[in-house]
Amino acid sequence: MPIIELYGHEHLRERFGESIGAGTLPASLLFQGSRGVGKQRLALWLAQRLLCEEAPAGARLQAGSGLPASCGTCKACRYVAELTHPDLHWIFPRPRLKDSDPDLAQVRDDYAEATVERAAANGLYAAPSGTEGIYVATVRSLVQRAAMSPAMGSRKIFIVGDAERMVPQEGSDMAANAFLKLLEEPPLDTTIILTSSEPGALLPTIRSRVVAVRVPLVQDSAVRAFVENPIVKKALDAKSKTSTSERVRAAAGAPGRLLTGESDAKATINARKIVDAATSARPSLAYSTAVAQGAAGARGGFADTLDALVELLGERARDALHREDVSAAASAARAVDAVLKAQTYAGGNVSPQLITSKLIRELTATLK
Repeated sequence: MPIIELYGHEHLRERFGESIGAGTLPASLLFQGSRGVGKQRLALWLAQRLLCEEAPAGARLQAGSGLPASCGTCKACRYVAELTHPDLHWIFPRPRLKDSDPDLAQVRDDYAEATVERAAANGLYAAPSGTEGIYVATVRSLVQRAAMSPAMGSRKIFIVGDAERMVPQEGSDMAANAFLKLLEEPPLDTTIILTSSEPGALLPTIRSRVVAVRVPLVQDSAVRAFVENPIVKKALDAKSKTSTSERVRAAAGAPGRLLTGESDAKATINARKIVDAATSARPSLAYSTAVAQGAAGARGGFADTLDALVELLGERARDALHREDVSAAASAARAVDAVLKAQTYAGGNVSPQLITSKLIRELTATLK
């Protein structure tokens, strides 16, 4: 079964189509943005666009949208949609292999199996656990495959998801240096796309060798279309029975968050409610939102809410900067500082209700 189609990001798709048509697409890219906005899915869309046999020069437009698109029907497009194209290499965090020094064949087999699992799930997957990473043997395998000729088409595409999870290890200097050289001077037939929700965690030597592309939040209309997809709806229904509107609200512009579990979705919903209470003219909404946070026994869930609130306000600041609205960006940054202080109080023996009440007052003054 093919993976779920890409929803949203029309502006970026148009830009990429123009770059491909003009022959100016950078060889090494970094897609950065909030977790769950579809950075890796966008990278797969771009890979399909580059590998398509029928629209190599960007001439075709997606029906009804005016967007440059792959044909979707040629052998290359079908293989990419099924994650079986031999010139598409998708790397992402994996559990460490039992062998402390696995050979490259073991690494390739592990990723082949993991990719089959993602294809079987139609490209719907949860965020990697904290124990998963991109290890040195994987980097060696990537560098080796980049030196080979394409197996089927005229070029190779490497997608490295959650690139900040690259794990440095003692004695790995050769692999690291080879990867940096690959980023700086990839073969003419090779495109490398890194994605990261934490670009600041990437080594400066990596960031300096790629062209960064900000992937923004997805519009609610596109999120709604995503959650109403029958395959997506079935997957989400298996987790919890909630309405489409509730799911759109929980996603907060990052539909991938809906796949990470009910606790993350609840945290995002609570974070949005706190922002709504702070920007509302109804005092009763602030009170009810604070009371809903529960007593001290709910501190674990409250910590998740504060984490989600930091991410939500951080994205608000980045959006403001993108619009060149310096005042709004500064207000959002001050709001983040207020949440960080609230996190300090939450670490002590203070009721989440009292913390939330104080936080809402501070956010009201900040986000006016």
